[in-house]
Amino acid sequence: MGHHETALTGRHGSAPAGERITVVGIGADGWDGLSAAACRALTEAEVLFGSARQLDLVPGDTERVPWPSPLVPALPGLFERYEGRRIGVLASGDPMFHGIGVTLVNLLGADRVRVVAHPSSVSLACARLGWALHETPVVSLVTAPASTLLPDLADGRRLLVLSRDAATAASVAELLRDNGFGDTEMTVLEQLGGPREAVVSGTAAAWTRAPGDPLNVLALDVRRGADAVRWTRTPGLPDEAFDSDGQLTKQEVRALTLAALAPEPGELLWDVGGGSGSIGIEWMRTDSTCRAIGFERDDTRRDRIASNAIRLGVPALEVRGAAPGALAGAPTPDAIFLGGGVTAPGVFETCWDALPVGGRMVVNAVTAESETLLLRWYSAHGGALRRFQVHRGAALGGFTAWRPQLPVAQWVVTKTDIVSSTQEDQS
Repeated sequence: MGHHETALTGRHGSAPAGERITVVGIGADGWDGLSAAACRALTEAEVLFGSARQLDLVPGDTERVPWPSPLVPALPGLFERYEGRRIGVLASGDPMFHGIGVTLVNLLGADRVRVVAHPSSVSLACARLGWALHETPVVSLVTAPASTLLPDLADGRRLLVLSRDAATAASVAELLRDNGFGDTEMTVLEQLGGPREAVVSGTAAAWTRAPGDPLNVLALDVRRGADAVRWTRTPGLPDEAFDSDGQLTKQEVRALTLAALAPEPGELLWDVGGGSGSIGIEWMRTDSTCRAIGFERDDTRRDRIASNAIRLGVPALEVRGAAPGALAGAPTPDAIFLGGGVTAPGVFETCWDALPVGGRMVVNAVTAESETLLLRWYSAHGGALRRFQVHRGAALGGFTAWRPQLPVAQWVVTKTDIVSSTQEDQS
């Protein structure tokens, strides 16, 4: 049904040039559910690739090759071995929806892959539920932990979840209960389109169903409890959302910092001097495709960053050691936040050298020494400086008083390959 095959992003290898490979989507209804064009493509193939379950759905005596494990590293050699033969590939559902079709296009090129699509598990689920497909977000838990769902939970929202296996529904029910969404209506749809199709519903709070078929999709009609904390994707989560030893960019400053970093879908952030990981975590929460690497010298804080990331729904946040050493070999960032280690020798210089032209850097400073460095870097590289201080209301006897937090100086800059004459004059 499309979601039990892992698709790659980017080009991960090459295969010998040859004739086109035909990828045919097949559902739980097997051969009987295929179109005439799909049947013809499989009949004309000289060799068929697919999972053992998929290969058993196809009649005839065509040579069959079950996928090796691990799959992706073996693909170039596999296609080289069968070069010159007409190859048919079986895929679950729509091959281009989290499927092997995406992997093969990335490997071989779109010109060598012909795709004969089939309804995806998501299309079939929406058809059964009466949900509008174009209005229904999809979250894949095939290779991700259940906590990945958290940023997508909102009261009244409908979601489809691509399950890893038969135990996914129980894991999601536990996650929902633990985070105040126990009233959420859950529906498990198994073997969609096949003779063994089954649909079972219940609330997360009362979910006790034993694991069923591993080939399933989970539908959620989300309901937030009255006492549940409201954590949205908008930057500026409450400070109490993060476990911290005090090394935390506070809520108001964090929101201003994320606005300055300006994340776009798919971008990578270096969060240098991670502390509690709040900037990297909120960066990733803005969009499911945003990525971040946190750099932190302290072992306990690194563990805390990882724990915060899991609890706030971005378990894919990567945590590395101290800058500047740990920066070596890291993927090129689109943006860098320097919130700790501002005065440490070599940290800024290494970050600046790693930042590509067009990349953004935001540096926050709270000490006089680090502010001095901000002025120096601003003079050399331009950008914008600003300074702000937050006051929070707090009790003072029977009254309320404004208690100031530490003022924060912030430098925001986009790296260019040309230094203006104004900047040269300033330096």
